[in-house]
Amino acid sequence: MTGLINYIFKLLFLLYAGSAVSITPVVLWHGMGDSCCNPLSLGTIKTIIDRTFPGIYVKSLKIGSTIIEDMENGFFLNVNHQVDLVCNQLAADPELKDGYNAIGFSQGGQFLRAVAQRCPSPRMLNLISIGGQHQGVYGLPDCSYIKHPLCNYIRKLLNYGAYVGWVQNTLVQAEYWHDPLDEEKYRSSSIFLADINNERNVNQTYVQNLLKLNNLVLVMFNNDTIVQPKETEWFGFFEPGQDKKLYRMQDSVLYREDRIGLRKLDQQGRLKLLAVDGNHLQFSEEWFVNEILHKFCGS
Repeated sequence: MTGLINYIFKLLFLLYAGSAVSITPVVLWHGMGDSCCNPLSLGTIKTIIDRTFPGIYVKSLKIGSTIIEDMENGFFLNVNHQVDLVCNQLAADPELKDGYNAIGFSQGGQFLRAVAQRCPSPRMLNLISIGGQHQGVYGLPDCSYIKHPLCNYIRKLLNYGAYVGWVQNTLVQAEYWHDPLDEEKYRSSSIFLADINNERNVNQTYVQNLLKLNNLVLVMFNNDTIVQPKETEWFGFFEPGQDKKLYRMQDSVLYREDRIGLRKLDQQGRLKLLAVDGNHLQFSEEWFVNEILHKFCGS
């Protein structure tokens, strides 16, 4: 009988200890033409995370009251307003009060970086940007890949003039359009990207907040034909005045002057650059589980 009682106590202890272990919540932000809950995209990602860490809290951000509105807002809702909405969502969610890990897909990557820089509470622990365009883009989206009826309309607006006031304020993709042929126009007219990259002046709060991350993880797709140039996923871009020759992140003004904290993160080993063979957002479940979830979301 004594042996049975001891066994029961041990079992109860193990059950209690297991229940006391918590996995840090994960917040997801989808890319252009997608939504929070598409079963073929972020719905699948959420399932993978749930299967990897049973019981984990996963918040897939929805911008708007419906899935359709969420998808449309990825094209037509001012990014600064979107970031404000997300900051309010995160602050109001009691599951996130002790911190969270964030995974952004495509444009969701730079949007979550804005959250990290502008809204330090609740605390973002790790930011994983998968195919994010952190130096912007200079190339029209491939509508045959995106397969969304709004895509061709976006192309027309960007052709019309990405820096025209009403286009900047209403078209999401114009807000991270970066014209290397006219850097001065970009810096003066970009209402989102030039701000979070501290290209007009250095907002020290942005720097301090980004440095609160445990890790900034940047994933680039080696065969990306959607994001132009693909090196923007690692903070590289076209050298000013032309659109052929590229510079690396380490050669950029952002890094050399440490305008947002990249150099310090790098020197401290907290800036991780990962490369994946494949086109935009094409990765295997095995890679995602082993290289992202287990390494940066498992605590």
